[in-house]
This record gives sequence, C-alpha cells and structure tokens, in this order.
Amino acid sequence: MKIGIIGRPQAGKSTLFQLLTNHQPASGNKAQVAVGKVPDPRIEVLTKIQQTRKVTYATIDFWDVPGFLPGQNAGSFLQTVSDVDALVVVVRAFESDIVPSYNGIQPYTDFNDIQQELLVADWSLLETRMERIAKQRMKNPKAADELGILEKCQATLEQDLPLRQLTLDEEEEKALRTYDFMTRKPLIVVVNLDEEQMRSDSYPQKEELEQELARLNLPLIKVSAQIETEINELDGEDAKVFLEELGLEDTGIARLARTVYQHLGLMSFFTVGETEVRAWTIKIGTAAKQAAGKIHSDIERGFIRAEVVAYDDLVACGSTQVAKEKGRFRLEGKEYIVQDGDVITFRFNV
Repeated sequence: MKIGIIGRPQAGKSTLFQLLTNHQPASGNKAQVAVGKVPDPRIEVLTKIQQTRKVTYATIDFWDVPGFLPGQNAGSFLQTVSDVDALVVVVRAFESDIVPSYNGIQPYTDFNDIQQELLVADWSLLETRMERIAKQRMKNPKAADELGILEKCQATLEQDLPLRQLTLDEEEEKALRTYDFMTRKPLIVVVNLDEEQMRSDSYPQKEELEQELARLNLPLIKVSAQIETEINELDGEDAKVFLEELGLEDTGIARLARTVYQHLGLMSFFTVGETEVRAWTIKIGTAAKQAAGKIHSDIERGFIRAEVVAYDDLVACGSTQVAKEKGRFRLEGKEYIVQDGDVITFRFNV
C-alpha cells in the first residue's frame, strides 16, 4: 500500500514523513519513499502473552512528494502521485520563524489549490478519453457503455466535486479502475498545528477548511509535527502524560495510520507463533483463503482450514493453551470472512 504525502513547501510534509517512517528526508527537490509501521497496541499485548521477542507490524509505504507550487510544477507533481493508492494532504497552520514564500498561512486556501489541480487533471484526462471514444463508437460496441460512465464523471466534475463522490455500481467501478483519475483516490487532510493551536483548537481558516471537508466527506486529522518530534524523544509514560496534557489519547501518527486504514477499508489479522507475532493487512471482507495468500501463495494454494480465535477471547484467556481448553478456537473453511483482530493459524498442504 502506497500513500503519497503532498502539500505546499514548508507545510511540514517532510517532518511528518520522518515521524511516520523514522527515515531522514532527502535533500533537494526529489520524491522519496520509506516504510512506516502501523501502530497497533494489540501487537504488544499478544507479544506479552506469547513471550516472543520478534514483532512485525503491518506497514505502509509513504512517499514524500516535493512541495506543490500552483502553475510551476503541476506536471511533475501529478506524475509523482499517479501511482499511489491514497493521498495525505498536509496543510500548514503553525506559526514559526520560517515564513511561507506564498500567500501566508492559509490552510483552507492551500487545500483548495491542491484540490483544484487534481480536478483539472481529471478534466483533462476525461475530455481526452471522451473524444477518443466518440471516434470509436461505430467500431466498438462497448464504447457507448463506457461513454455513459464517463458522462457521469463529467456531471460530477461540473459540480466541482471529486470523482470519489460519484456512486457507481460494481461494473462501473471495475471500468473506471483502468483510468488514473486523481480525485478517485482516497484523500485524508492533515492540518499541521503548533502547540498553542493544538491546545486551543483554533487556527487560521479553521471554519472554512472544516466546512469544505465536511462537504466533500473527507477526514481531517489535527497533528503538530513539532510536538510529535518532542514526544518521539520521550519514554512511554512521559509521552502519555504529554498527550494527556494536550487532551489527546494517542499520537497524531497513530491517528493518521488508523484513519488511513478506515478510509481505505483495511484491517489487520495476526499470526502468533513461538518466535514471532505479526500483523497482516487485508481488505475488509477478505475470505480466509485469500488472507492466507498474504502470508504465502503456497498457503493459499494448499489451504485446508483456518484455526481462528478472536483477539479479545485470547486476551481474556491469557494464553493460546487456555483458549484451546475453553473451546475459544474455531475451525473455519476457505469462505470464512476474516474479522479485524482475528488470530489465525492456517493449515495447508502443497
């Protein structure tokens, strides 16, 4: 899974990227990618129960994309993010000695500029494709159906709405996957605050930004990269106290990872062995046989059954042995729909 982190220069994208991945941002105006682990407190609990040393978290590939400048680097910006699965737009609200080189601190305006660039890119792609289909209508019997779908897209864009707002049936969804529409990609907005703004929950253009995101049904996450950097240097208990003073239950990084999962329809299941506890990411609604394929294609090919215990049941029992003695483990077949937090042992034969 690839997530592109985009925004204006000096919005704090690279700082957020570093916090998410523990990877030093590259110098210069180049895109870079690094892997970030998905925080999940259930991993620590399972590790204590199993008493294993090796822990493997679910991961996300984060792309740190060079700052967006309207009218200057739109082509390279769009090319860089064309291959990502979702976008995280970072907008700046924080005050600092580094003054933006553009129109001051305006998070709503910054978001709107990026959103308009994505809409314009989709307009251009749509018009090109519709012109091509119009010429093929007499020769291609499927052209009329495709044109009908694109006309729905056109009507949506004409309302200044992203294409993710468009409701499509399964066949139409499948047809649109062949296009690289930017506004079909899931999008999450991160407003980067300073400490005072975080405490007061007040920042420039707050009302305009929140109203626009509500109109577009987009999630908003409030993060302070400055505070996150300081928290990152504290031990667990001190970090918890710091968060409580700010009225937060967990870090912005954890909240961002959780929102990415929710917004992309993802969840985790776990494998627990003698040497490793590991989280695996799958789409909500994935069947057991396909989930097995996330571990290895041989396990999917030779799938026999899945031995499943719910996370809460395993924690309540305190060990896999007690969970088995109490009958908490279930045998499930290939059609079983995996649930978030399932702890699974796959039986297979190749």
